[in-house]
Amino acid sequence: MDLLDESIVPERARDVKQEAQDFAQQHIAPNAEEYYRTGEYPWEILEAGQEAELVAQDITEDYGGRGFDIAEMLALVEEFFRADPGIGLTLRLASFGSQLVERHGTEKQHEEFLRPVAEGKQITGLAVSEPETGSDLAGMTTRAEKDGDEWVLNGEKYWVGNAVEADWLTVYAKTDDSDHRYSNYSLFIVPTDTDGYEAEHIPEKMAFRASKQGHITFDNCRIPSQNLVGTENEGFYKLVEFFNDERVVVGGHGLGMAAAAIEETWEFVHDREAFGKNVSDFQAVQHDLADMRIDFESARAVNWRAANKALRGEDTSLWGAIVKTKSTETAVTCAERGMQLHGGRSILTDRRIARIYRDCRIPVIYEGANEIQRNLVYSQQLNRQKQL
Repeated sequence: MDLLDESIVPERARDVKQEAQDFAQQHIAPNAEEYYRTGEYPWEILEAGQEAELVAQDITEDYGGRGFDIAEMLALVEEFFRADPGIGLTLRLASFGSQLVERHGTEKQHEEFLRPVAEGKQITGLAVSEPETGSDLAGMTTRAEKDGDEWVLNGEKYWVGNAVEADWLTVYAKTDDSDHRYSNYSLFIVPTDTDGYEAEHIPEKMAFRASKQGHITFDNCRIPSQNLVGTENEGFYKLVEFFNDERVVVGGHGLGMAAAAIEETWEFVHDREAFGKNVSDFQAVQHDLADMRIDFESARAVNWRAANKALRGEDTSLWGAIVKTKSTETAVTCAERGMQLHGGRSILTDRRIARIYRDCRIPVIYEGANEIQRNLVYSQQLNRQKQL
């Protein structure tokens, strides 16, 4: 069974999809259980992904990447996350946030910071969330204050992918105290070897164990004034725009995990007997499998619809929220049903379905918890109604 068929994928993204599938089958899937068990950072797989030109390739050709569009990225992450979400997220986070530098940075920033990432010589990350603040982008307290020809950062960031491993990060910090709370933030490039930058791994997680997140402390961390990305105090709007598109790709995280749950469960119930007949012969089991397939196909259809809207240059604020919620929650539903159909064996930690069940709990939280996405779906729809 191969649920991630290419029929719904635009033709120009099919070659990338096949490359990603081949890479996932060769490098990710065979090593998934080991990295889940050890919780080690998969450096060798990351380096293989860089060599295969499947990491950081949404950076344009002008700066050393392949210029993958949103359809190609969605096709890629479906395959990576079906093979293993933890390793898949590591490969994805190696360039996370660099898109903000490409869209809004200077030519000097592009050459100094983007090109090494696209060429596989460096990795990066995005620092937004804080220990006491997650999805509220206008509630962050880490500050950056101008001091001559430098910016001085003080505060903390949490849940930052590659906080320890990265060569540099794009950091979101408060730069104003005006009453307009959305015009108080800016974006900065912060090399991780800068004095005043300290990072440590967050204690062991229950899932996504091959992906490392960290806790950062900025203590009078000084960076050059030219490390400001874009216009001062416009960071909130730039970040919202970035996340709107990124959530379409995050939907692919959920699709990959949902496909894995269904495929794993299908194989299990068709190869197991109970009460004198094959488990798949029970109508209740057949209905569960049918419901899993229906949920999955619905999620995948709307996810690719959103990707097509983004390709046409349409606003993805509504659709990004819809597909991030639908696809990641479909993964949860399919994993729960898969656990039930596996019976007692589902709780064994070496079972793939148990790993999927744990992993699928994570994407419903990151990049804006799904409760926040529902707020966005409603508010975007309300705004559109008012415009009619």
